[in-house]
Amino acid sequence: MPRQLILDLLPPPPPTLDNFVIGNNAAAVDALHQWQPGRAIYLWGTPGSGRTHLLRAAGGLPRARYVGAERAEQALSQLAALDRINVCLVAIDDVEQFDAPAQSALFALYNRWREAAATTRAFALVLAGDRAPLTMPLREDLRTRLGWDLVYRLEQLSDEDRAQALQAQAAERGLQLAPEVVNWVLTHHTRNMSHLSALLDALDRYSLERHRAITLPLLKDLLATSSPDGTKTV
Repeated sequence: MPRQLILDLLPPPPPTLDNFVIGNNAAAVDALHQWQPGRAIYLWGTPGSGRTHLLRAAGGLPRARYVGAERAEQALSQLAALDRINVCLVAIDDVEQFDAPAQSALFALYNRWREAAATTRAFALVLAGDRAPLTMPLREDLRTRLGWDLVYRLEQLSDEDRAQALQAQAAERGLQLAPEVVNWVLTHHTRNMSHLSALLDALDRYSLERHRAITLPLLKDLLATSSPDGTKTV
């Protein structure tokens, strides 16, 4: 299925705490809404559970910083070496991918976080990985630190959650989605909510361009308007 067309037409909206589909993850989202300097939150769950959405949302807050696994060593080492960390929250994603140098940098930052927790220099840590703290493929002293404060497991959304989210997003745009459209999307397309939101935006735009109501045939036409190499043809 030519998914690239959807992403080319309209990229997903930036992740925020407000546009995260909560499902059974209300406690974790509430904790992120109520974060305070000096506290740490560790989120874990399987791929597609929303870890990166929440980490990027937290990293997008005022005076916050998002750190992914790709450049973790450099970013975390710089933060740990500062006399005063100039952010209030550091969001650190995909810690299960950290190599030895990145783990050392994270260990140093955790020590800075602990030392500053009860002072005016306090900052929050929000971290995410794909499994519970004590089963992480990390050095022992990091595994224990991941469980020092708040820990939440993120649950996958049910198809009912996804269907309700799509209907709610459609209603915000003044659109009506027939149940057969929603059911077909959830059966045949990606279940990633960011990509589903992008699909809905593209479908809205395509409907306006074609002056046609949103129906299952229109959706299939949209998904077919891509050449084999993924380039847009509409």
